[in-house]
Amino acid sequence: MSIEFESITEILRDELVPAMGCTEPIAVAYAAAIASETLGKTPDRCEVYVSGNILKNVKSVIVPNTGGLKGIASAVAAGIVAGGSKDKLELLAKLDDAGRARIRDFLKAVPVSVQKSVSSCVFDIGVKLFFGDENAYVHIALQHTNVVGIEKNGKVLFSKDYSESAETRKSVLDIAGALRYCEEVPLDVLEPLVGRQIEYNVKIAEEGLTNDYGARVGKTLLDALGDGVHNRAKAMAAAGSDARMNGCGLPVIIVSGSGNQGMTASLPVVVYAKHLNVSREKLLRAVALSDLVTIRLKSGIGRLSAYCGAVSAGVGAGAGICYLHGGTFEQIAHTIMNALAIASGIVCDGAKSSCAGKIAEAVEAGLLGFEMERRGNRFHGGDGILEGDVEHTIDNVGELARIGMRGTDEEIISLMIKSLN
Repeated sequence: MSIEFESITEILRDELVPAMGCTEPIAVAYAAAIASETLGKTPDRCEVYVSGNILKNVKSVIVPNTGGLKGIASAVAAGIVAGGSKDKLELLAKLDDAGRARIRDFLKAVPVSVQKSVSSCVFDIGVKLFFGDENAYVHIALQHTNVVGIEKNGKVLFSKDYSESAETRKSVLDIAGALRYCEEVPLDVLEPLVGRQIEYNVKIAEEGLTNDYGARVGKTLLDALGDGVHNRAKAMAAAGSDARMNGCGLPVIIVSGSGNQGMTASLPVVVYAKHLNVSREKLLRAVALSDLVTIRLKSGIGRLSAYCGAVSAGVGAGAGICYLHGGTFEQIAHTIMNALAIASGIVCDGAKSSCAGKIAEAVEAGLLGFEMERRGNRFHGGDGILEGDVEHTIDNVGELARIGMRGTDEEIISLMIKSLN
């Protein structure tokens, strides 16, 4: 493979990883598990320091496999009880009834204080555990499993620089290059990465459609609007989120650090591929394109912001579905631009049941963007934030989300903190 293709493959390897439940509470649990292993004892008190965006995404979502518990303190307790930090974002998978009872006992007996991090990093988690005069501290920044510091009793055991964003390495991505990669990369490179994404994410979506989770957005869509391919594409993605946001223990394959984005980028494409009866190869290449479009969009936005990440993944799904229909680069690019013109205004107010509804709307934008392009209808450069080409339009969306919506993010976090009091 060329150096460019090897770089893109490495990006997919880093991005398409399994996680159980919402990734932000799992990241908190992961930090707590490492701190507990470092301390070597069950703590008698805990201090947690998180950025506002972590608070936003942990406050209202169920910590998986805990029997319905929510919040940062529950995530900390779950990580300490579960241990097994080597399992990273799947570390809560082995919790059983006895473990869940221990979590509840821990929360009754051990005080857990939560404070806002002083770091300017939007993704910042610090967990400090105490036992008498002993303590251990773990610091995670920028990404969910990116441990940047470990200390015990004030002694630094591990430290690394995290001043440079991990997103900068994704500058190799552009839409033309992503399409070229998806058309030409050997299938045996994609199968273990994208094949696993399809398998995991279809399974949790089917679970969400079979059983009652959260607000049952996926089931509501099918009941109200029927089983046509357009609606089923939305319903499958929403149902996966219904299950994942509301305690389902099945893992998903994430994209850009998010299971919701991993499902939104893949499941609508899977539904359309089945409807069109395309080959396995075409399906894998289409899902990979959706993933890469999602990653390209998110690289300018950042892991967490006031901009709903499902929008990026819904746009990616529209691009993947356009590819399934034989779309050219120009048609895929205009599908992306159409979709961004429609949906670049959905805010992120944390992980919770209503994410499923936002996912359905994001997929709708991707599908409408594709259907417009399919019929020769386009939004054009100069319409709002759209530029004359797809790359500059994506850059504009990144600036809107990362810079323009900073105040919006602060206000959302302030409102959520106020609701805690």
